[in-house]
Amino acid sequence: MSQHTRSAALGAFTALAITGLTLGTVLSAPAVAAAPKAPGFLAAKDLPPHPGSSWTAGRVTAGVPEVLELDTCLGKALGGGSNTWYREFRTDLDAGARQVSAELPSVSAAKGRFSRVDKDIKSCAKRIERADPELEATLRDYGTLDVEEGAHVYGLHVETSWGATDIRLLSVGRDGRAVTVVDWGQMGDFGDAPVKAFKKTTTTAVKKLH
Repeated sequence: MSQHTRSAALGAFTALAITGLTLGTVLSAPAVAAAPKAPGFLAAKDLPPHPGSSWTAGRVTAGVPEVLELDTCLGKALGGGSNTWYREFRTDLDAGARQVSAELPSVSAAKGRFSRVDKDIKSCAKRIERADPELEATLRDYGTLDVEEGAHVYGLHVETSWGATDIRLLSVGRDGRAVTVVDWGQMGDFGDAPVKAFKKTTTTAVKKLH
């Protein structure tokens, strides 16, 4: 089910020199390949403006956060965290956001990851309701964005049997071998979702990848 934050490169290069005592030459061993560099990430100012609080951005961190591994919408689609990074965003109130980006080994692999994430988001509402009969979930498709290799934006509303409601905006985009997911949420319903501003955020996220 939806998760919200409510308090809202690595590069290694090693060269080993071997001294040729007999020939008086210096031979360098092949360099160790540099570790993949994290794609570019959103800044706090890129998030949809919040009427009651400014956004604060956390550090860009390697891997996938533990809370996301249990997420019904994205937990299985983002992979095991290899060559993946994330950044958390929070406000002083109930709104929170997260960006997760992966650098895949090939364009073909990136296309596959994009499709898998898109498919899992589309089926998320049904899977939420199957997992918990106390929840009612509704998904809205807000369409695609013409940025780099494309992006897709969705809204997800979840209501409990006792009346609590959450609204979540999700998007997935791709630029070459990089795929990014932007996840925004707060208490409320579709009327509280800043869809236009979130589309702008998603466009910025994809443009910043490379």
